Amino acid sequence: MSRFLLKALLGLLMRVLFRPRVEGMENIPESGPVILAGNHVTFIDSLFLSLIVKRQVYFIGKDEYVTGRGLKGRLMAWFFGTAGMIPVDRDGGHGGVAALMTGKRVLDEGKVFGIYPEGTRSPDGRLYRGRTGIARLTLMTGAPVVPFAMIGTDRVQPGGSGLPRISPVTVRFGPALDFTRYDGMDRDRYVLRAVTDEVMSHVMRLGGQEYVDVYATKAKAAKAADHGKAA
Repeated sequence: MSRFLLKALLGLLMRVLFRPRVEGMENIPESGPVILAGNHVTFIDSLFLSLIVKRQVYFIGKDEYVTGRGLKGRLMAWFFGTAGMIPVDRDGGHGGVAALMTGKRVLDEGKVFGIYPEGTRSPDGRLYRGRTGIARLTLMTGAPVVPFAMIGTDRVQPGGSGLPRISPVTVRFGPALDFTRYDGMDRDRYVLRAVTDEVMSHVMRLGGQEYVDVYATKAKAAKAADHGKAA
């Protein structure tokens, strides 16, 4: 009930303030497991995705969002939990495995799992190389992948922080991608890379972003190093 109320109230507020344009919603299956894979440009991408999609979307989030103390900590834990976030310690040595297995459990239950193959927010608005976790998920579960693109959320929340600004947003979903032809090949690194690159290619075409064949985390580290040298 709390999830329904939160989605109804925030969804109404979102439609009034941002008037998001949604394209391709019919590409999301009405039932059964499905992976929503898209670009990640700002913190509120997951919120927009959860409010726009009719079905409940589950996604991975940092456990620090739900471990805070006091009233603020409890409110944040309730909000993110109600919004569909599943907390995972991604900074630990087994963070990647934990995230992967959490996604598999969600899909095995016939639900919708949202993922950003880049692994982190884009440092400059461009689309970066996808990590192969998306490929492992679809090959392990047989769930179709619906690519999507968030367009304009970076103008709503520039830099990924601060109060949102009123700016138009478009969320575009592409046709579902079926990778069952690679059944049983979820440990083949060449297949995993090919599947991941195919997903990212569709995301790129949907959003029109410039593509960079480098991991976003590496780009962020290089940028931080350059700032350190300049200082």
